[in-house]
Amino acid sequence: MKYSSEFRNPEVAKALIASINTIVAGYPGRMTLMEVCGTHTMAIYQHGIRALLPAQIRLISGPGCPVCVTPVGYVDRAVALARRPGTIIASFGDMLRVPGSSSSLLAEKARGADVRVVYSPLDAVALAEKNPQQQVVFLGVGFETTTPTIAGSVLEAKRRGLSNYFVLCSHKTMPAPMAALTADPELKVDGYLCPAHVSAIIGANAYQPLVDQFKIPCVVTGFEPLDVLQGVQMLARQVVAGEARVENQYSRIVKPEGNKKAQALLTEVFEPCDAAWRGIGVIPNSGLQLRPAYAPFNAELQLPVEVEEPKEHSGCQCGEILKGKISPRDCKLFRTACTPEAPIGACMVSSEGTCAAEYKYGG
Repeated sequence: MKYSSEFRNPEVAKALIASINTIVAGYPGRMTLMEVCGTHTMAIYQHGIRALLPAQIRLISGPGCPVCVTPVGYVDRAVALARRPGTIIASFGDMLRVPGSSSSLLAEKARGADVRVVYSPLDAVALAEKNPQQQVVFLGVGFETTTPTIAGSVLEAKRRGLSNYFVLCSHKTMPAPMAALTADPELKVDGYLCPAHVSAIIGANAYQPLVDQFKIPCVVTGFEPLDVLQGVQMLARQVVAGEARVENQYSRIVKPEGNKKAQALLTEVFEPCDAAWRGIGVIPNSGLQLRPAYAPFNAELQLPVEVEEPKEHSGCQCGEILKGKISPRDCKLFRTACTPEAPIGACMVSSEGTCAAEYKYGG
């Protein structure tokens, strides 16, 4: 296929929906399928996919938005660094508006802090080279999709001999949170639409241990409407048949082994570590930190600051939304105190957040 419109053909969509209805006809109860990709979240809401599915299928959003799962303590440390004299904070745009315990990077920028939006980690490296008297801290937030580019920025900073470039790491990895959610007896997920961008790096085979341990179906899925519908079709077929395996709907991009060059880059610069996920807690070996050889670029080690005690907004239910246990409309703050213009929770900040998607497309 050459054009994106081919992945939005209404006649093909109707055929897929009819097939899904046939597959689940007579299925007792309701199956819960979870997507763990922010782009999936937006596509599902934008194209009204939930309304197209039969009543036997419940489609929920999980922790697939990297900004949303970043804990409040990380934001507080970034704010503390922004207040540090002679420091430039460089970040992708969404992070600026995420509320910390008592402030945000956007609020600090308004007070005079040097906080800049960049479009690539290499832009932050260039900032460090142009401002040798200042310390440049790049906010390393994201899954395996963006982490290789951050690894590349560290290697480039080393190559240029820069001693004023640092990364504040909050990198997360899949499928560790999927295992944590599968083990939650209150949730009872029956199958996963596995993330597309992440899977292009880690490969479809990365989900096999999850299938082996929990006997849960996994389908790597693209994010065009027909991709999502076909992914649901493939998952429903497995659930109804009582099967559990990894299938790859997105084979035009994702390979079983993934991107070996990107994986090698990650392995060279980063090592696994325990990581805190908003709403879920600490998941062992679900994060990435700089290896000791790259400690000179570690902002947390090299630029110590006093960080306030992390405190979540008492009414925010982002954690339960990220686990798929409630929908945004179940939160009392949604569309009242919490809006995209004045977000209280991270899920309303990011363009990939479930609350932001519900607000924009949920009717």
